[in-house]
Amino acid sequence: MALSAPDWTIRPCKAHEYAALGKLLVSAYAGLPGMPTPQQQPDYYAMLADVGTRVARPSVTVFVATDEAGQLLGSIDYIDDMTHYGSGGTAPTIADAAGLRLLAVSDVARGRGVGKALVLFCIEQARRAGKARVVLHTTKMMRAAWKIYEGLGFVRFPELDFQQSGFDVFGFQLDIAQR
Repeated sequence: MALSAPDWTIRPCKAHEYAALGKLLVSAYAGLPGMPTPQQQPDYYAMLADVGTRVARPSVTVFVATDEAGQLLGSIDYIDDMTHYGSGGTAPTIADAAGLRLLAVSDVARGRGVGKALVLFCIEQARRAGKARVVLHTTKMMRAAWKIYEGLGFVRFPELDFQQSGFDVFGFQLDIAQR
């Protein structure tokens, strides 16, 4: 279950990579303009850093993109069963869907298509699993991710919107049953 591109490979995260990947996630999210800092939302950043706990949940796979030397370039959480989605709002009640969470790309890999490749990889996982759609959440602070999602055909799914610690979180879905 690995996909290779000229510059990277996408595969499940390995246990010895959890700490480094957690640091990558914290750095990527803390670097977003307008994003609350780790000091302002310590629980959120602790969740980002704790890859092992997320991987231990049923139906969750953390996929990573690595370069030829094994350096972590980015990651995404793929959730095969929405009851294990692990976020606010009504997403855990969505039937026949797979979920995506916590897309992150390292500073050195931005602009190379790694984020888009991770999302496409997960869409294919959902398709192979027979899911009808893929759902996710994002915020206005996550401009690059928002652009990727819309470019791939995701549309707003307002029924999934919620607020987290004072900022708006927006739901999106991609219908893959007809594709």
